[in-house]
Amino acid sequence: MTRTLADHQHRSETPPTPADSADDPRARARDWAEIQERMLAPLYEAVYERLEVRAGTRLLGLGCGSGLALVLAAARGARVTGVDADRGRLALARERLYGEGPRGRGRGHRDRAAGELFPADRTAEAVAGPGRPAYDLITAFHPTGPGGDGDSAPDPVFDSALDTAIAAARHGTPVVLAGWGPPERCATDAVLRIAGRLTDRLRKDGRRPAHRDDLEDIAARSGLRPDGSGRVACPFGYADMGSAVRGLLSTGVYDGAVRATDRRQVEKEIGEALHPYLRHDGTVWMPNIFRYLIARTP
Repeated sequence: MTRTLADHQHRSETPPTPADSADDPRARARDWAEIQERMLAPLYEAVYERLEVRAGTRLLGLGCGSGLALVLAAARGARVTGVDADRGRLALARERLYGEGPRGRGRGHRDRAAGELFPADRTAEAVAGPGRPAYDLITAFHPTGPGGDGDSAPDPVFDSALDTAIAAARHGTPVVLAGWGPPERCATDAVLRIAGRLTDRLRKDGRRPAHRDDLEDIAARSGLRPDGSGRVACPFGYADMGSAVRGLLSTGVYDGAVRATDRRQVEKEIGEALHPYLRHDGTVWMPNIFRYLIARTP
């Protein structure tokens, strides 16, 4: 992750986004793509290495965000398809995967053969459209546990997309689910607990800690059979405090807290919670462990 932190240090010359502009969905999607999403790159690479993603692999990414996981798979030669409910992030994924800017087709439009992108309401088309071959791998890098939106309770949009993909998959197709590791191994857990405390939706001491069987619970309610798991170090490194606050807000975890209080209050409390992880050079560094589960379709 040294390279990741260096990337953020390079971006530290960019002034922090003002609090008012942070309400712009496009700005938040851009913060996710430029600041936060890259923190999960070690998780993506570990999964692809273990499942031997390579040329010829047909991969379906549910909750593909702004497309970093898809780009990494495509770089290995995989044919990728991404699905996401956030159209702002999906637009950025289109820029990354196709080289297509906001005004239309760009120089990378020939890369369109490497993959496709669909909004979540077109998941059925993505997985079972006319003439569409079966996928070799389905990934759902949708964090559960303390990093999820509340806890590991069902997310209707996510669960619907996952169920649709599973129903169309061949018997034994691997499905990868991902989530946070134990809270004692995740420095970011203390910062994420602010969301639960401010919204008063969870117990008084903050967000519910991740349970060992969170991923297995999702697999069970989706009819999947667990077939292995792993842990990956995904430290969160930021160029400065402003970048850290923007990156964390871009996850959507704090949306309820912002509605319950106000954005400036949430930013203030995030900053206070980040203070123990502020280094002498102004960077912010939080070690974390993520966990993934490999399951098989029925």
